[in-house]
Amino acid sequence: MGAISQTGCYDPPSPGQEQAVVAQGGAVAAGGVEDPMMHRAHPRLFTSESVTEGHPDKVADQISDGVLDAVLSKDPLGRVACETAISTGTVVVFGEISTEAYVDIPGIVRKTIHDIGYVRAKYGFDYESCGVLVGVDEQSPDIAQGVSTGGAGDQGMMFGFACDETPELMPAPIQLAHQLARRVSVCRRDGTLRWARPDGKTQVTVEYDDQGRPRRVDCVLVSVQHAEDVSQEQIFDEVQRHVVDVVIPAELMDADTKRYVNPTGRFVVGGPIADAGLTGRKIIVDSYGGYARHGGGCFSGKDPTKVDRSAAYGARWAAKNIVAAGLATKCEIQVAYAIGVAKPVSVLVETFGTERVPVARIEELLDEYIDLSPFGIISALELRRPIYRQVAAFGHFGRHDLDLPWEHVNLAEDFARDAGTEPLLTAAASAS
Repeated sequence: MGAISQTGCYDPPSPGQEQAVVAQGGAVAAGGVEDPMMHRAHPRLFTSESVTEGHPDKVADQISDGVLDAVLSKDPLGRVACETAISTGTVVVFGEISTEAYVDIPGIVRKTIHDIGYVRAKYGFDYESCGVLVGVDEQSPDIAQGVSTGGAGDQGMMFGFACDETPELMPAPIQLAHQLARRVSVCRRDGTLRWARPDGKTQVTVEYDDQGRPRRVDCVLVSVQHAEDVSQEQIFDEVQRHVVDVVIPAELMDADTKRYVNPTGRFVVGGPIADAGLTGRKIIVDSYGGYARHGGGCFSGKDPTKVDRSAAYGARWAAKNIVAAGLATKCEIQVAYAIGVAKPVSVLVETFGTERVPVARIEELLDEYIDLSPFGIISALELRRPIYRQVAAFGHFGRHDLDLPWEHVNLAEDFARDAGTEPLLTAAASAS
């Protein structure tokens, strides 16, 4: 059940934020009316999905970010807005790129497709036989004149989020879904799942308790493209043994957990021959799995002067350090920009009632330690580097397998010291 804020806006809590409603109003609301959340008739479930690197939309994202990395490796100040569309036998790369560097876009396309695993014509799409069309122009001078002075590359609002549900300070549903997708990929590549092909999807439903904490996994779904000569029974058994049971902690699974693998019974035709792919069509997979809000702009194919990307990274960095510092157990930060203007037009810190110090104090620390202008974020996180193709699959956040600057909690101790709280890592070490 949501709540009406003092501004008159409806503020619906996410599964892990219901404790905020209790904190703000108690079990009994004003006027003696008992909060209906305390007698929820059905379990509180939240679901997030991920996809493997062979999903058509993710192939497009990886090509776009491959082009971006190629430009930045030669020209760190290059401007890139690269889109990719994929269908049966065809890849189209288009957009705006301003750089003095030469980039072999068709070569990048074919290498990316090869690295993903589309290496045989029998898959219906492969790196050697696909056609590649390139239609790229320079960035509009009207935009460039605002960006060149340090302003934002576009208007819009972006969100960053963190919570203490997982060690990576991510929501549990999306983190588990990403881990499943990565595990499917690893098992395909190392031969554990010899029948697996590049395309695939995962989905995890988590049940939350009355305090908004993950209680158990209610449903696990894995869909994996496969060879034609393998039985559904073998696929189900091997996915459970080598993927699901390896990734999801046993204490979160029980006899009532629903397990699905390729529920239609067949997934032979996959990849771009089955579905068209387009850059930026998996923005919820890329972020927080729907658990937190999203500004609508995608990340892939955009250089860091585009605030859709850099501001989302900066907001995640800020939110993660706030939670890591013990200032709140959940934090969402919205930042908004006007094109050509350096400073954000607004910054909002939302802790959903989980703050351990006043929100005003958190805002003061944010102002003191983090410059959320495009130039400030790019400089602090060193974003003019070719580091983007590696995050174009399996999520941009919560990546314990990569060293990403926006995932660093390098400000947590300073935040905690100034606010008088104990950082999460220190608290965990003291408890052990």
